Formats: sequence, C-alpha cells, structure tokens
Amino acid sequence: MNLRSPILLVAMLAAGLCTSAHAAQPPAKGFTAEELVAKNLEARGGADKLRSIKTMHMVGKMKLGGGLEAKIEAWAFQPGHWRDEFGLQGMTAVEAWDGSQAWAINPFGGRKDPQKTSPDDAKDMIESAVVAGPLLDYKAQGSKVEYLGTEDIDGTEAHKLRVTFKNGDSQVLFLDPDHFLEIRIETHHMIRGQERINHQDLGEYEQVDGIYFPFEIGRSQVETIELNKPVDAGVFSFPTTPAKH
Repeated sequence: MNLRSPILLVAMLAAGLCTSAHAAQPPAKGFTAEELVAKNLEARGGADKLRSIKTMHMVGKMKLGGGLEAKIEAWAFQPGHWRDEFGLQGMTAVEAWDGSQAWAINPFGGRKDPQKTSPDDAKDMIESAVVAGPLLDYKAQGSKVEYLGTEDIDGTEAHKLRVTFKNGDSQVLFLDPDHFLEIRIETHHMIRGQERINHQDLGEYEQVDGIYFPFEIGRSQVETIELNKPVDAGVFSFPTTPAKH
C-alpha cells in the first residue's frame, strides 16, 4: 500500500520525504524479479486477499516537531479513487482523486475553496489509490518489474525491485530479506518536465483482515485501518457547493 505518503499537502507542510542517496550493489544471486514479487505478495497476505480489497479507511497522526501533531485520514475506493485529509489547529487540508480529476482544498495556503489540480500533482494520489500495491497483477496494469540487486538500508541488506509504470514513472521497492515486506519506497516522477525523486521508510507491520500493512510511514503513525467498509463515492468528487468562510 502506498500510504506514502505518499500526501502532497503533508509533504508541503512537513517536508517528510527525502532524496535517496544510497549506492546500489550488484545483483545478488538466488532470486529473480518474479520470485521476489511472489514472495512479497505472499508476505502481504496473498494475491487473492489483496484483490479482495474494495475500500480502505485509514486514521493516524503525524508528528511535526515543536510538540505539534496533525491528524491524518485517508479513504480509497477501488478502482482508483483516493482522498486524504490533514488536520492541524482547527484547519483541514483535503486532496482527492476521483479517477479522472484531482482537486484540493488548502486553507494553510489561504484557499478554502476547492481547486482543480494538474495531472502531475495527482501522481502521488493515483499511486496511493492502488491500495494493494504496484506488484499485484502488474503486467495487467502495463507495468514492468526489474530486480536491481541489494542495498544497505540502515543495516539491512534489502532487495530492490523497480516497478516502471506505463507512463514512464517508477517506484523502487526495498524488501526486507527475511520477511520480503517493503521497508522503503523510492518514487521517481516526472513533474513539469523534471524528475523528482523522493523516498519514504515503512515499518511496524500489522495484520488487518489477513493483510499486512505498515503502521509507521515516514513521520506518520497509523492508528486504525478498516477494509471493505461502506464509503460514499461522492467524497472523491469535486465539490459543487462552495466552502463556508
């Protein structure tokens, strides 16, 4: 799952993502890309369980320093709908993707009315909306997967898988060598003609309805995740009623 936070407004306020600077090692022997994909999907709970995800609701918090703590909340509706909120000091920022249009409300930037956003600015949300992750049925999605060998991540010799999407963007997944779960995700996006590289560390996996999710995502701590509960599809659509000022 791409709770990266991958959240653009959170990234603006907290600067939570950093450029990766680790050097890649030569490919280790014994694994192919397909074998690592299979091991990751099995570790997450199995392909069938991942395919069974229809909706997701997550609640958590983000530490911002100086004693400040923001509430974060996200919803996903399959296929391809995403909404997240960032609440701090009585204000709530919202961003959403309805499958074709992205929009945001950013009171921290002085905008209380919803504003449509560009396809480039929606890339994080589009990837986050794939709750099962980019490896599930990746060929059917038009993606390619390559094994890049191993790299030291804070003392762990992690396996590296690069997933290249059909739009040319990519993610590099760093898999723990013992459990084959993601411990870091590095994103490569072309934003207005320039490549942007960010990474986010993952940890504290817990099982939800038989599927393992990270409950530590960068500076964020997930408190609850609910799967396959009713979600109003309207919350992802661009609001037609102006916000109250």
